[in-house]
Amino acid sequence: MRRGEKLVLALIVFALVAGVVNSLLHKEGKHDRDIPFYSSATHDEASVAMDIYRSNGCKSCHTLWTLQDAMQFVPAPMLDGIGSLRTEDWLYSYLSSPNPQAILPSRLKKQYQMPSYATLPEIQRHELAKYLASLKVKDWYLEQTKKAEYEKLTGLEYKK
Repeated sequence: MRRGEKLVLALIVFALVAGVVNSLLHKEGKHDRDIPFYSSATHDEASVAMDIYRSNGCKSCHTLWTLQDAMQFVPAPMLDGIGSLRTEDWLYSYLSSPNPQAILPSRLKKQYQMPSYATLPEIQRHELAKYLASLKVKDWYLEQTKKAEYEKLTGLEYKK
């Protein structure tokens, strides 16, 4: 066998092995590389809501799309997938409450607790609640999302 033929044969073997390994890693039901979070919001809805999110400093405490203010760490629940855990009406009521801790108690020190957004214009509270409700998690990752929220809120280990 010539040198060029050996090289071609080696490339064919490599391609076959790579294909087999790739198919084994991506079997149906395996979600290692899948991103479990998504949004059903339109681009315009997301843009408006993210302006409200940024202007109110929400990223100082909450992660969204795994992004958080690098200078602060508050153990607040992540917002990825929150729409699979809470309804738009619930989120609007929570954002509108003069005392959010009455709806969802917090174990955090007073200065780190969820502030009231009752003074935020109603339309902005609706836009934010609508967007947050659009932040979904795929079914196969829902239990993990529930676990993460529970542990952040309570500081206790999650039990099904």
